[in-house]
Amino acid sequence: MSVWQRWVQHPQTLWVRKALVQVHLWVGIAVGLYILVISISGSALVFRRELVRMYSRKAIVIAESSRRMSMEELQQKAQRLYPGYSVYSVNEIQRPDRTDEIVLGNGKERIGRLFDPYTGADLGDPHSGVDRAFGWLVDLHDNLLSGLTGRLMNGTGAFFIVLLSLTGILIWWPGIKNWRRSVTINRKANFARFNWDLHSAIGFWCSLFVFLWGISGLCLCFPGVLNSLVASQILAWITRLHFGRFGWFTEALWTVLGLAPAILAATGALMWWNRVLRKKAPFRLTPRMPERFAGFFV
Repeated sequence: MSVWQRWVQHPQTLWVRKALVQVHLWVGIAVGLYILVISISGSALVFRRELVRMYSRKAIVIAESSRRMSMEELQQKAQRLYPGYSVYSVNEIQRPDRTDEIVLGNGKERIGRLFDPYTGADLGDPHSGVDRAFGWLVDLHDNLLSGLTGRLMNGTGAFFIVLLSLTGILIWWPGIKNWRRSVTINRKANFARFNWDLHSAIGFWCSLFVFLWGISGLCLCFPGVLNSLVASQILAWITRLHFGRFGWFTEALWTVLGLAPAILAATGALMWWNRVLRKKAPFRLTPRMPERFAGFFV
């Protein structure tokens, strides 16, 4: 057979495929935990803007009164409530039924508080629990909670996601006789077979999405590299593509499909675990594996 014929009929016999399998396997093991974190946090952040807006404390409605305190009076009230702090800024909302926000600091610490502009009452932190939780998730997803160092690591991880998606789609091809089985899941199969089917089918149907998320993540982690090459509108469009911000339908779809990399990482780890501990594992693959399994566990 020619190389092309072997690829079409028995790709497991090609050394190139075996090499790609090893690249896919060990890169997946190396960045599996990273993919879990990025996938789950990314899905959680798709509807961040809507949820933060819904639970924002800055939208507190207050009862209007006949006299609104002046800015100086409000600042004095804030300083009496927080001795030792200085007023850094006052965000005076124009709407009469909304609170004002005052930022105070003492050199080491900076805090923001909401104040009733009619009574001077301290109404608490302008950031709700939902807002703070999403802020933490954003920092985790963007910077891995490590500032610029985390952003660089995140960009490297995005590169490996692109590599995994490309090698995954190449080694997915099981041969002309078995390709239909590789796009479906046999729910009646044993655990190892079910796990393999899940990894194979999700990898096939979601490969384009994973590739796009990897590429867009790479661009967002290193925007300075692209600033001289593309317009700011293109960078904004890449952000929208990364989070599916083209309407509620795409956002809902991105939320669900965003978990695909996490499932792929988990099922891939289970396959590797079964390979390493298959003599002890209660659900190990049988010695006579189907032909489309051959080549992965080598």
